[in-house]
Amino acid sequence: MSPMAAYNSTNRAPKVLVVDDEDNISFLVAAALRLDGFDTATAANGLDALAQARTMQPDLIFLDVMLPDLDGFDVCTRMRAEGQQAPVIFLTARDGIEDRVRGLTIGGDDYVVKPFSIEELIARARVVLRRNGFGER
Repeated sequence: MSPMAAYNSTNRAPKVLVVDDEDNISFLVAAALRLDGFDTATAANGLDALAQARTMQPDLIFLDVMLPDLDGFDVCTRMRAEGQQAPVIFLTARDGIEDRVRGLTIGGDDYVVKPFSIEELIARARVVLRRNGFGER
C-alpha cells in the first residue's frame, strides 16, 4: 500500500494535476508524486489545465504562474468561477510579495517559489490535502 493510500481514509490515491510548461519540472514533480503514492496527470498550458481539471476532478493542483496562454492566476480564477474547489499550490519563479499575495487572495492554498525541494513539495501537498479533508481526521 502506498504511503498516501495508508494516509487516505478512502483507500484511493489522491489525484494531483501538475501544470507547468517546462517539461523537466512537470516530469520531476509528477514522477516524485507518483513514487510517493499520488495519482498524477500533467498539463503544459492554462487551457489544457482547465480542461483536465473539469474531467479529472483532481484533489490537488500544482499550478505554475507563467504559462504560455493564460497565466496561472487566470487559470485559478476561472477554475474557482466554474466551481472547481481543488486546492491549488502555486509553483513559480515569481517570488515578489505582490505575486504571493495575489495568488493566495484569488484562491490559492500555498505558494512555492522555484527552485524548490521535492521533499518539501510533497510535504506541502500532504498538508494541504489533510487541511482540505482528504485523509484521516
